Amino acid sequence: MELPSLLGPGRPAQAGIARSELTRVLRDSAASHGAVLRTALTVSQTVENGTSVTAVLSDGTTRDVDLVVVADGAGSKTRELLGIDVTPAYTGQMVWRAVVPRPAWADRLFTFFGPRDNAGLIPISAAYAYCFLTENLATPDVLPDDELADRMRERLRPFGGRVAEVRESIRKPEDVVRRAVNTVLAELPWNAGRVVLVGDAAHTPSPQLVSGAALAVEDAVVLAEELSRTPDVLEALDAFGRRRHDRAALVVEASRRVARLEQAGQQAEVPGLLGRTHGALAAAI
Repeated sequence: MELPSLLGPGRPAQAGIARSELTRVLRDSAASHGAVLRTALTVSQTVENGTSVTAVLSDGTTRDVDLVVVADGAGSKTRELLGIDVTPAYTGQMVWRAVVPRPAWADRLFTFFGPRDNAGLIPISAAYAYCFLTENLATPDVLPDDELADRMRERLRPFGGRVAEVRESIRKPEDVVRRAVNTVLAELPWNAGRVVLVGDAAHTPSPQLVSGAALAVEDAVVLAEELSRTPDVLEALDAFGRRRHDRAALVVEASRRVARLEQAGQQAEVPGLLGRTHGALAAAI
């Protein structure tokens, strides 16, 4: 598939990166701009004070701030504290991921449709890629960690060609992750007072559109824009939600349709749906 590039002709439409490396880039950038980073803490309570909000942290300390940005993922506990009622919805699929040495041919995202599962490869650095496998499963389950590498190779056995080449490099159980695929789409408002949801806490697509991290980065950019436009935080948060909801909903709903098509064995319809969705995202930027 040739996806539309927002960077112009001949420039990539997508970029793969390891989560650990993306985290390092964001962390180092934040620190270089003066942010004080504290880890291993959660927010246990927020209290609105009219022109500020008090965040009570899990170590018992408090912070009086202008704004709390909630970015704690699809299973957000802070979202529950705010009373924003949305439950992650299981798509009927499990996703397997394994870090593997990057083959010379892996210069973009590859997807392969198999008789029961779908597989693929995404380059994440000059040396590594990750192999993924989407497994249709009516009810999510948990497998022993020490069996994951052997079981992933076995599920990849029906594939030949390039997948077979990559398959045999999956040997270490600690390099394999298997998770249930859940989606989230919170209705507006995404904020309760001065506390606002962003990223997967507000909208979690399934991974087939490889757009979850991109949507989260977009959220940060748009939130910063709206906060810079008005000194009224509540007005800015309202504008942020209205700008972001429909775009995020487009990706989440398309990802749910992809899951249904794959479960129905209608993989031939998936590329067209992906192309239309990415085209709509590019046109609406």
